[in-house]
This record gives sequence, C-alpha cells and structure tokens, in this order.
Amino acid sequence: MVNHAERYDRIGGGYSLTRREDPRFAAAIHRALGDARSVVNVGAGAGSYEPRDRLVIPIEPSEVMAAQRPPTLAPPIRARAGALPSGDASAGAAMAVLTIHHWDADRERGVREMRRVARDAVVILTYDPMIIGELWLTREYLPEVLELDRRTFPRLELLVGWLGGSTRIEVVPVPSDTPDWMLGSFWAHPERVLDERARNATSGFARMDASVVERVVAAVRRDLESGAWDERYGHLRHLEALDLGLRLVVGTAD
Repeated sequence: MVNHAERYDRIGGGYSLTRREDPRFAAAIHRALGDARSVVNVGAGAGSYEPRDRLVIPIEPSEVMAAQRPPTLAPPIRARAGALPSGDASAGAAMAVLTIHHWDADRERGVREMRRVARDAVVILTYDPMIIGELWLTREYLPEVLELDRRTFPRLELLVGWLGGSTRIEVVPVPSDTPDWMLGSFWAHPERVLDERARNATSGFARMDASVVERVVAAVRRDLESGAWDERYGHLRHLEALDLGLRLVVGTAD
C-alpha cells in the first residue's frame, strides 16, 4: 500500500500553486483552536491554515510537501499521524486540514493521537463522505472518486467516537471564489477539469489511472463545447457558495 508520504511525494509537486489558503476557512479553523498558544498541525503540508500568532509544531512525512513550506514557517517534524512524537497534553490544541483521508490504516490511531497530545481543542477539516457525492463531477463524470472518498473519508460519527469528549460539527460552504482549488471547488468551475495543474493538485484526480482522467477530461470538454454542461449546471455559476459536505469537526476535552 502506498503510504501518505509516498503519495504526496508523487502528487504534491505543484500543490502550493493552486491550493492556496482561503481566509474564510482559516478564520473558522483559528476560531475553533480557541485560546491555545501551541498547536500540533498533523499533515501540515505546505503550511496553509497554520496560525501565525501561535507556536505551531508541524508534522509532515512527505519531503515534497515539506519543501514547499515558506521559510517563515517552522520546518516540519517528519513523522506519521499514528505515532506523534509529542507527549500527552503537550500542546494546547491539534489540527488536521483535509488530510485524514490520506492516513489509511492510521486514521483512527491518528485522530486518537491528536486527542492525546492536545490539552483542549482538536480541529479537523474534512468532508462528509455521504454528502460530497452531490458534486456533479463525482456523480456524473467521475464516480471512481466518489467510491474512493466513501472508503477513505471517515464518516462523521466515527470521528466523533474517536475523539471522545464533547464534539461539535460546523458546516463549511465552499465559496465559488475560493483560492483553495480543492476538488470541491470545481463545483462552479468545470474548466478546471481541463487544467492539468488544477487536476494534479487534487488527490482525487491524482490518484486515478490515466485512462480514467482522460475519459473525464474528454467528457467535460465535450459537454462544455456543446453547451450541455451549462444546460444542466449553468445555474451554479451564479451561486456564491455551496454546501458540498465540507465540515469542521471540533472536539474539546471533557
């Protein structure tokens, strides 16, 4: 099985170009961290969404992702989510942003590790796998990603159980103008399917076989050129945001 580090060493090369921090997502994450002055960021990647006014302990196993971190951010500790190199309650909070679906066998262990090292808040930005399938792209053109997402994104009730304590879940709509071109952001921008750079910065496309990607690109191009896509989904271009299942799960200690 390809592990998290190997996966992002392969697909994360241009990640920082199109997966830029959305200030609205950042504000929600930082509010959820509460008054914590130190934060363990698990699956820290290129550093998006890390608070700049607190001590951050970034954890990132991928060399490619770690190399994209700005020099103003702390260098990451090379470790896996399932074995965090931090003592019990050693940080005020822990966070994980759109990463737990890459933890494979470490998903439950990693969430429990976050709970172990954080004195209070554990903040996880993830997708509800039962809702993300409403995206036209996965429903009509790319069902392989829908199947993958439902295997890899933990259901929210599982996350709540793994976290223990008190948990709340916040709906995070995806704005049409988000600078974070996650796969969910394609909802109002079908042209991104034709952009190799945009596709490759999403794990959904990057984990597909080339034949699948070629099929999807050809189908979306055909429907854009014929006007069929706009006949079915053109109304989406006029919306400011859409709920695609992006959720902020916030667990606090008892």
